[in-house]
Amino acid sequence: MKCPNCGNEIEEGHLICETCGNEIRIVPDFEPELENSITETLSTLAAMQKEETAQEEQRQERPDSDPVQEPPEYEEEERMGIGRKIGFTITMVMVTVICCACYFLYTHHLQTISYQVKKAQEYAADENYQQAIAFLDSAFAQDETQSELLFLKADYYYLLSDNESALMTLKQIIDKGIYPYEDIEEAYDKMITIYTKQKRYEDINALLRSCKEDTIVNMFQGYLAKEPEFNYVEGDYAEIIPLKLSSNTSGTIYYTMDGSEPDENSQIYTAPLFLEDGEYTISAFFVNDYGIKSNIVTKTYHISLDVPNAPEVSLYSGEYTQPVMITVVPQEGCQTFYTTDESEPTRDSVPYTGPIPMPLGTTNFRFINVSEAGVYSEVTQRTYTLSLHSTISTDEAVQRLIDRLVEIGYLKDTEGRLEQQSGTYSYQFSSVLMIGEDIYFTINEYSNDGTGLSTRTDKVFLIQVYTGAPARLGYDEDGNFAAVPI
Repeated sequence: MKCPNCGNEIEEGHLICETCGNEIRIVPDFEPELENSITETLSTLAAMQKEETAQEEQRQERPDSDPVQEPPEYEEEERMGIGRKIGFTITMVMVTVICCACYFLYTHHLQTISYQVKKAQEYAADENYQQAIAFLDSAFAQDETQSELLFLKADYYYLLSDNESALMTLKQIIDKGIYPYEDIEEAYDKMITIYTKQKRYEDINALLRSCKEDTIVNMFQGYLAKEPEFNYVEGDYAEIIPLKLSSNTSGTIYYTMDGSEPDENSQIYTAPLFLEDGEYTISAFFVNDYGIKSNIVTKTYHISLDVPNAPEVSLYSGEYTQPVMITVVPQEGCQTFYTTDESEPTRDSVPYTGPIPMPLGTTNFRFINVSEAGVYSEVTQRTYTLSLHSTISTDEAVQRLIDRLVEIGYLKDTEGRLEQQSGTYSYQFSSVLMIGEDIYFTINEYSNDGTGLSTRTDKVFLIQVYTGAPARLGYDEDGNFAAVPI
């Protein structure tokens, strides 16, 4: 068969010309039942006509020379023959009308959507997907509201390994704007499945970024690479900013702080960026687990801080022969921290909560004020040397305390064991404290649970530095320190 449009030879069973794309309108064979019915009717009419013809020939063979008047019976037969001819004519007209009606109904049936889909599925069952797609196109041309036709068409393209055509068909469902949400979601799911099998993650990212349905975007967050989000808007601030960068899914954020364009060799974000006094231009981008990169986002911050004054320590550096309490004058809106190990103090150091007993020997104190905005002051440094002319050492003081606690039954033995409790107690020298006219070594108590974990208790013991007399630290009626003998 040749195409009526271009004359190209068309393979048997094909409905589309592969040269010009013209659709071939072919009326398929009648259904067997309808064909048999029409054939039977026509055969009956042919037999009736044959019988009438034979009777007519018999009448014509009679001689015309005999002018004898025809008998009444003959006239009756002649009238009946005429009637039969009229009836035959009417019958033929009715049969023709019925045949035309049947033909019209049948050809209309061939154009119905259900028939087109049925034929498409039959061709698909024989793996003739191109012909199946042609029938689906014919059905879709009659009713574009049936998304099932497009889904079936995309499946057939996929089975033909024509992924691009399958993707275009599914995108048609998304872009058409007439299908329900469930169809849109299924179309996205099928497209992302095809892209994933081809590892076309950038295409998935582009597809999701154009999606207007937040629910669908959230379903496939792992494929999407959005720009990093900043927890502070850009602008001017009078406080330190703990700037946090976040991403929509797992991956890596790369950033710069000098306004330069970041790449995958730039710093990796792992913790908040504390922006102190000055101006910062932060640029960052995100790379997800599939290697998809987001756009670069840049924000500028100007930080202008009120720096607190350095801590004011009441006691000057120097050498001392009697213990003195070290005090710091409080500054409004600030908290004071200090160290004694030569390290720089921060807000993670020991907080100053009240007067500090001066330690024995030489100690270097470093104090710093931190404002509510997190701004650090300058460091105040003090060095103290405390020398006592005591008759006992700090180690001897600790041992005298343990002996006394065993003596009064507080401890079971000098190893620190208890009578009816598991674990042990241990004791450590802490500082020197002046109470009234007397000077004492302060000794802290620690509870050991046997696992190596040591916890300080609320008891503080005292040993008089000259006499070695033991006592417990307490308070008098005015709330001042007092030595309670034990």
